[in-house]
Amino acid sequence: MWLLCGCTSKCLLTSFSRRVVRYSHHFLGKSFNKAACLPEAAGFEGVSDHSGLQQFSVSQTDRFWGAVARQRLTWISPFHTVQDCDLSQGRIKWFEGGKLNVSVNCLDRHIHTFPERVALIWERDEPGSEVKITYRQLLEATCRLGNLLRRRGVKRGDCVTLYMPPCPLAVASMLACARIGAAHNVVFAGFSAEALADRIRDAQSSTVITVNQGVRGGKVTELKKTVDAAVQSCPSVQQVFVAMRTENPVVVTARDVAMEEEMLREAVVCEPAAMDSEDVLFLLYTSGSTGKPKGLVHTQAGYLLYASLTHRYVFDYHDGDVFGCVADIGWITGHSYSVYGPLANGGTTVLFESTPVYPDPGRYWEMVQRLKINQFYGAPTAIRLLIKYGDQWVNKYDRSSLKTLGSVGEPINTEAWDWYHRVVGDGRCPVVDTWWQTETGGICIAPRPSDPDAEIVPGMAMRPFFGIRPVLMDREGKALTSNNTSGALCIAQPWPGMARTIHNDHQRFTETYCQPYPGYFFTGDGAYRSKEGHYQIIGRLDDVINVSGHRIGTAELEDVVNQCPAVAESAVIGYSHDIKGQGVYAFVVLKKGVDVQEADLARQLQDMVSKSIAKYACPDFIQFVRRLPKTRSGKIMRRVLRKVVERDLDGLGDLSTLDDPAAVQEVIQGHQDLCGKEQPQ
Repeated sequence: MWLLCGCTSKCLLTSFSRRVVRYSHHFLGKSFNKAACLPEAAGFEGVSDHSGLQQFSVSQTDRFWGAVARQRLTWISPFHTVQDCDLSQGRIKWFEGGKLNVSVNCLDRHIHTFPERVALIWERDEPGSEVKITYRQLLEATCRLGNLLRRRGVKRGDCVTLYMPPCPLAVASMLACARIGAAHNVVFAGFSAEALADRIRDAQSSTVITVNQGVRGGKVTELKKTVDAAVQSCPSVQQVFVAMRTENPVVVTARDVAMEEEMLREAVVCEPAAMDSEDVLFLLYTSGSTGKPKGLVHTQAGYLLYASLTHRYVFDYHDGDVFGCVADIGWITGHSYSVYGPLANGGTTVLFESTPVYPDPGRYWEMVQRLKINQFYGAPTAIRLLIKYGDQWVNKYDRSSLKTLGSVGEPINTEAWDWYHRVVGDGRCPVVDTWWQTETGGICIAPRPSDPDAEIVPGMAMRPFFGIRPVLMDREGKALTSNNTSGALCIAQPWPGMARTIHNDHQRFTETYCQPYPGYFFTGDGAYRSKEGHYQIIGRLDDVINVSGHRIGTAELEDVVNQCPAVAESAVIGYSHDIKGQGVYAFVVLKKGVDVQEADLARQLQDMVSKSIAKYACPDFIQFVRRLPKTRSGKIMRRVLRKVVERDLDGLGDLSTLDDPAAVQEVIQGHQDLCGKEQPQ
């Protein structure tokens, strides 16, 4: 490749998680300095600490976001209205009247001060073969590709679908679309041809960008072949741009364009389009684990501002730091914290192509040592996987460059948090357990930013970010005002980074997010607010099991099970039960080298759940498995596990996104061995 190429609250905080950790907060120093923390805050009267700044951001919303947007974004034309929003109607508009270009904000404005600063470190599949791309090189690639897209007929307002692994040309493709005013639709390069075709058709793309092959974990994947199969059912597609990740040739069709060859014919200057603040920047489809995939729409100014601000302050990012987000660019985490947030801040960001265990379980930490990564942002499922292999794979590498550790994707259980903090971070790095969604655009609740030396409670997201006002709602739709309570997590007012709609289906957007609790944004998650006012995410409300009238969060159960020293990770689901309504079925993965009798361990786990939660919460079945079915992004496919337990094997659906589809067959066989021919009752 071209080298630019209603759960019981008492169990949510266990005795372990009541332990708090305090750190000196680097960017705040030993005492609060609002101008040092947020320069714009110098003009905010009455703000004397972080809590006051957060309160100002939600009570004086227009003043806060107006000041931040004027200071942190480069505008072609200034905005005249900070916001025009009505959540009850699903109307969300920010910075109206303003014009800007996202690629200029991510590239051009940095060229004047540090053209040779490294923008991207492409951590290729083979360790030690990383490629560094400067801001000057990335701007050149973006302009060449922008000119090529224009020459080939891509217009402002079109939507270009990308089916690419994490690599510099993928980032250049995203930014080239932004430069010429086209939207991009990045599809995770593990989806099947059918899933890809669904997203191409819904986005109505006439142009697709891909690579000949992907390389991940020592394995080659045929991405171009997948695209060829997908576009057979996509009559809108007129051209496919193909870059070369490997030297292996591919079958060329009449619609194919040799991207790198054609880019070299283009000029290195590309006039940026002046985009309205609310023009579409990108579509991003949810993973499709439930129902029809939703093409969530994010727009220009608000999204970029929110991604950059959260990147800067949640992770305490400073000039010269190396930011290591290991998420794939096909997910929102990769969009916000591998690409747009770091680049808007003039940062150096890592694009991770491989897996946590290739060529061995020390891969992450060898990379941290070699690239001198300062902030590391990964998923709890990967942390739990690495715990199985032991501390030695961490301790053999120098991790002294690390300053902040981040967790994303699901609530992190306390054992994984402790290992991450104690072993990976040597007990000195704050662990920021971040809560957010594709719909929110960026981090909404996290332990940082905060007052100096503020506590971090293991396993809790804790504090709302600037401009975010969380609210817990009861079943009658009333806001719960007291602490030490749990409910449906909503956000009480709009923020710039939130999705604006679902592509071609605004009614579905309003019905899903705005109508369940009118006037509030409904996240679909349940949360607990501690007596101190801190937030802990319980899990999806559809991941709540109702046992004999008792509601139990699956994340809550998994947290208890995972505290067993023999357990690496677990997944808990509910199943239909004739007597109790729902029963509890637990899938458990043991740490490597553990030698125990499964029957004895099952009794031990049931006893732990009984003591930590209640007897009614004890799993009816505990199935020990070698591995859990996961997507290549690390998400446990609980939908698949439910289908197995329900014996609805015909309803398993598309398994092509799984990291290893063979794991499903192992689960099926184990379930049959455990439960026989009858369903669990």
